Amino acid sequence: MELPVKAFLQLRTELPVADVRSEGEYLAGHIPHAVNIPLLNNAARAAVGIAYKNSGQAEAIRTGFRLAGPHLADLIEQAEQLTGNKKELIAHCWRGGMRSDYFSRFCQMAGLACHTLQDGYKAYRKLAHQYFAKGWQLRIIGGLTGTGKTEILHALRQHGEQVIDLETLACHRGSVFGGLNMPPQPTTEQFENNLFEELLRMDISKPVWLEDESVAIGKVFLPQPLWKRMAVSPVIVLQTEKSVRIQRLVAEYAPADTNSFLEALKTIIPRLGHAAYRQAHNSVLAGNWADAINCILTYYDKAYLNGLNRRQHRIAAHIAWDGKNTESVVQQLVSQNFST
Repeated sequence: MELPVKAFLQLRTELPVADVRSEGEYLAGHIPHAVNIPLLNNAARAAVGIAYKNSGQAEAIRTGFRLAGPHLADLIEQAEQLTGNKKELIAHCWRGGMRSDYFSRFCQMAGLACHTLQDGYKAYRKLAHQYFAKGWQLRIIGGLTGTGKTEILHALRQHGEQVIDLETLACHRGSVFGGLNMPPQPTTEQFENNLFEELLRMDISKPVWLEDESVAIGKVFLPQPLWKRMAVSPVIVLQTEKSVRIQRLVAEYAPADTNSFLEALKTIIPRLGHAAYRQAHNSVLAGNWADAINCILTYYDKAYLNGLNRRQHRIAAHIAWDGKNTESVVQQLVSQNFST
């Protein structure tokens, strides 16, 4: 049975999902929790493409059969392991075409009930972009580097508010040092899929809290419709003493690999200046992380404040925070109807 994408999103909570695209397609971006069972692997898919280009569709199909045939028993075994006792699953390919159709037929011949996603992964991606373009009521938490914006977001979530932690989804904290002590970043496509899954759980009639971010977080990019929405949403600026911010950043980056930190530091020499770079570099080597962070913040604070000045019309409030009591900040945030 073919499932429209919204029916698929409901049924996948009960049944496992097999992504039968090649491993390369899967790694570029996939539906979270789908398991890759390639009907054709990378090499086989390339061979089918060459056959189609040189000899047409009929020869491409025959090539696909020849290459997939020896592996059919393994495919069915993987499908059986995925379904367990239920003996039922959902499969999809890129466009809901031949790959998912044939995989479904093979499963059914082996006694497994197999549904397919109508229009495939393409339909999922289309719905994701529709969600990014919705009129979300975004509330942006801003503040200088080290203010503790992520901590406040987590406190808001514990309070029951709708929160998206973009930096956790991107596996990056945003600055040139943002990848230190973090897992590898997803592709932009996978980041979008993970972000879409967050939005699926949210009520569009209620505010959604996000951290103030650039369009790029490390190597991944925010979806343009959502980024444009963020660019016109109210900003609530947290204000924390610099000494507290330095303590936070030392705790965050001092455990990082020193050589990796110093390599990242080199990338901002043009903006930091050679004298400040040498001071920060030498302070790190001497183990004086507080001095190094203080030096680096001179650049980051100036850059952020310049950007904030260009968005004065969007600043809805400034909230002072001692860096300790999250409850007081959360109460101020949720008790006000912020607007620009």
